[in-house]
Amino acid sequence: MTRLIGRAFGSLTVRNFRLFATGQIVSAAGTWMMVVAQDWLVLDLTGNSGPALGAVTALQFTPVLLLTLHGGRLADRHDKRLLLTVANLAAGALALVLSLLVLAHDVRLWHVYGLALGLGVVNAVEVPTRLSFVSEMVGAELLPNASALSAAYFSTARVVGPALAGLLLTALGTGWVMLVNALSYLVTVTTLRLIRPAELRRGPRTDAHPRVRDGLRYVSGRRDLLLALALVAAVGLFGMNFQLTLPLLAKTVFHADAASFGLLSSAFAAGSLVAALATTGRRRRPSGHLVAGSALAFGVLEGLTGWAPSFAVAAVLLFLVGFTAIHFAQAANHRVQLGSDPRYRGRVMALYTLILQGSTPLGALGVGWLAQHWGARSGLVLGGLGSAAAAVCALGYERRDRAGREPGRDGPSGGRQEAGDPGAPDDVRALR
Repeated sequence: MTRLIGRAFGSLTVRNFRLFATGQIVSAAGTWMMVVAQDWLVLDLTGNSGPALGAVTALQFTPVLLLTLHGGRLADRHDKRLLLTVANLAAGALALVLSLLVLAHDVRLWHVYGLALGLGVVNAVEVPTRLSFVSEMVGAELLPNASALSAAYFSTARVVGPALAGLLLTALGTGWVMLVNALSYLVTVTTLRLIRPAELRRGPRTDAHPRVRDGLRYVSGRRDLLLALALVAAVGLFGMNFQLTLPLLAKTVFHADAASFGLLSSAFAAGSLVAALATTGRRRRPSGHLVAGSALAFGVLEGLTGWAPSFAVAAVLLFLVGFTAIHFAQAANHRVQLGSDPRYRGRVMALYTLILQGSTPLGALGVGWLAQHWGARSGLVLGGLGSAAAAVCALGYERRDRAGREPGRDGPSGGRQEAGDPGAPDDVRALR
């Protein structure tokens, strides 16, 4: 048992990662409180408008489409700890401004739009930097474990945050929830500054001026990375719109209050947490079949959630949807990150972030339109069907690709790098 626990939490033996994880738990809990409060505020300001909620989501993620690749270039060029510090200070300032407007009863819908756009710009730099910074703290061997634990604390925050937000919304109101989120960023910044730079595992920078197009050229020559990223794009576009679908499902289908909406979000997050903990023992790069299979399970369960006959059934299904969503995201993340040369990792993870989060604006606008005309259930049903169809296509391609490869001839162009392949970076070889 002790050995299993040590294997599951191995990356927490690294002091820098422990500090990082502490700050991220607090900040992520505040962020999910903010998500619930912001969605509830928009619905109150607009009379339960699906398109307005979709517009907020689109504005928050549109900068990802435009700026994330440049954010990855910055991560490969500059000190990641400094970039994360600045990004968290900026996000905290934006959250503080909106909370004060709400508390002063001067908030307007365009204020929410402005905050969403500003946070999108910050996230375009913060997300790829954070994803690639993990490897600098723990090294290649512990990277899958640290990535899974990162998903675990994020999911923990997603359980605690919405539940607390539902209670605080009922007791105190939207503005105070947003203020708590603004203050949570101070904890994140403090822990980042306590990290010891001398203990980071920074690889040599062979290129003083990394370019975005070099990262894109690297990915274009790797069919295994391209297939994983294409599946991430499809699932992100069709299925990952819960910031929009969950509040609409709670308020317009089950006529739930803020506290009950928080419970639905927490059920989804609890499933995510279980999936994250289940992947902490991973030490090898997952196969393409595992990535596509988890996407298929996610799509089927999301579609079933759209047909849930009651609040209780929806909560149970959302637990399973949360599990499969994080299992897929972790499998795709590990397949992409563990298959990437460290020199390009910031830009590769920026592309991963761009595809996963950048597809959200288009999906959010489409789901918002569907909810307005066909009801809140339609977004979940059609989103699940689209994700499942993409997964079936990916599974078919994987089988054809594997059948067409000669034994012993797998390489970067064949979709996989084997141990001893001169194209595989040393830290990836050690994990195969």
